[in-house]
Amino acid sequence: MRIVLEKRKQKDLIMGAKNNQTWKELAEVLELNENYLVNWLNKEKGSISDVVYKRLCKISNKNFDEHIKERLDDNWGRSKGGIISSTTSKGSTIQIKIPPRNEDLSELIGAILGDGHISYIRNEKTGVYQINIAGHKELDKEYHLIYLSNLFRELFGVKTIDRVSKTNNARHLIASSKQLVDFFINDGLKAGNKIKNQITIPSWIKDNDIYLRACIRGLIDTDGCVHHMSKKDPKLIRISFKNYNKRLLEDTRYALLKLGFNPSKIIGNKQFFLSRQQEIYKYLKEVGFSNPKHRNRLDAIIKAS
Repeated sequence: MRIVLEKRKQKDLIMGAKNNQTWKELAEVLELNENYLVNWLNKEKGSISDVVYKRLCKISNKNFDEHIKERLDDNWGRSKGGIISSTTSKGSTIQIKIPPRNEDLSELIGAILGDGHISYIRNEKTGVYQINIAGHKELDKEYHLIYLSNLFRELFGVKTIDRVSKTNNARHLIASSKQLVDFFINDGLKAGNKIKNQITIPSWIKDNDIYLRACIRGLIDTDGCVHHMSKKDPKLIRISFKNYNKRLLEDTRYALLKLGFNPSKIIGNKQFFLSRQQEIYKYLKEVGFSNPKHRNRLDAIIKAS
């Protein structure tokens, strides 16, 4: 559900919630991008998600229900033929469908949190609005071209493009649409530098164990690794998760604890491990891998032992 307020009331609501906070502080509470929030204030265009609207009312301690001009279904942009400019300088347009919150969306968000980047750059004549998920050009090829591209298509009706670097071993899966970027920002993610912004798992995923397992799968599939625990005993398997975003690292570890796992302490402010062998098999059963490179690596370790 999305909320459209009467003229100037959107500004009143946001300023009432801001009070003595900085824009950055308010954006963090709302789990929004700071620039996106300020843009809402200055232009007073579009609608506000029901979740953000309720948070703003709670923070400002005011009820703006009497100023609601219209309530829109989540698929409003598609049902009314809403078209949002894409990333191209030619001004081409892309429609997306709005998916419900489910396991597939949670897993895709995990992948974006892991190796993804959100670009939200607006200029006078054009803009860059992209979801870009990086990976290894060979090891992540099937995961990108088949699995993740299918998620984007099934969830949003959006086609992705694949770019392989000519200078290193990187590949990039790119989905371009302003409406798509707006959707993820509204859903708790942030554009720009993930480490600087301390982007993390959205609260609606944290509160649901089914969604949380799916999100963890996306995180481990992108920023995780399956390897031998020790060269002395090749039968022992370890799953590691490495990320330089301290908040995301801590929240991912806490999520595993919440789901009944016992990850190690964070090592060097950048990684932790699942090392108990019974928990490796618990992970495979309850969470699993969607990225073939992890399944292939696991099969190779088991076969070699």
